[in-house]
Amino acid sequence: MKKKKTSRTVEKGNIYITATFNNTIVTVSDEKGQPIVVSSCGMYGFSGTRKSTPYAATVTTDNAVKKAINDYGLIRVDVFVKGIGPGREAAMRVIKGADLDIERIVDMTPVPHNGVRPPKVRRV
Repeated sequence: MKKKKTSRTVEKGNIYITATFNNTIVTVSDEKGQPIVVSSCGMYGFSGTRKSTPYAATVTTDNAVKKAINDYGLIRVDVFVKGIGPGREAAMRVIKGADLDIERIVDMTPVPHNGVRPPKVRRV
């Protein structure tokens, strides 16, 4: 027997943007971290190198934010950005343009503290 989906309201939530060089993933979650809307560039018909464009990130973020607002009544958000891909700024622009109260924007991009050893110098 299929479980009925109950519609719940999430007034305050988090938006996680993961901008890699190949894709942009947007996750909207509630305060506890339970995801309510997940969106990726591949879900909207972008494939290959077109997934890594700012336009693809714009379409992806716009659809995710609209779905969260319409289906769950999202009002206030904290935005967490991770990665340095091309869709990073485009996704931020969409969120700023939406009807949301942004309480804070946090950059969670991992920074290496002298991580792995660099490759040998190339001799030609």
